[in-house]
Amino acid sequence: MAASDRNELMQKELLNLLAARKGHFKLESGHHGNLWLDLDLLFLRPSYVQRFALELANRLSRYHVAATCGPLVGGALIAQTIASELDVEFYYTERFVLPQHDALYPVAYRIPNSLRKMLHGKAIAIIDDVINAGSAVRGTFAEIQSCGARPVVVSTLLVLGSSAPSFFADKNVPMESIAYLPSDLWVPSECPLCASQTPLDDP
Repeated sequence: MAASDRNELMQKELLNLLAARKGHFKLESGHHGNLWLDLDLLFLRPSYVQRFALELANRLSRYHVAATCGPLVGGALIAQTIASELDVEFYYTERFVLPQHDALYPVAYRIPNSLRKMLHGKAIAIIDDVINAGSAVRGTFAEIQSCGARPVVVSTLLVLGSSAPSFFADKNVPMESIAYLPSDLWVPSECPLCASQTPLDDP
């Protein structure tokens, strides 16, 4: 099978595992969006996700990373699988809500204190399950840099929209993913769904 055909097949298989809903949602980043994925369902059968994680591990092997790091919970699960396959170290970040919780990107992601010094100087792959606005990976990116490490690639099962790819392109950090779906994001003051008085949906 040609590589392009194999990639297309893997994308279709991954999207079939995801329960997507259209509507009006407030995302962790503070943005409003029109697409929601129930990611908890993705990990009910670990064997289904493992093959996609192993495919990402294969793609990441050329970056020669010393470790993977994923935000809890979904990103960390995939990051640990990839770290095992690549035989490198595994780290994770924990989510904290910042005092200005009404602003965009109102959460931070932190490495446990006992692990921070161990990251210094290392090339790191940031891993997440799905990236939309990129709140979790952006927070993890900033935290890894604050530990003196070098984020050299960002990887995910699925990319939604162009917000995160644009952000990391500006940082000269490549992204690797299995699948892509279009998705609209708006700051609340510019949200057309708010303008049309469409109520927010409960995820």
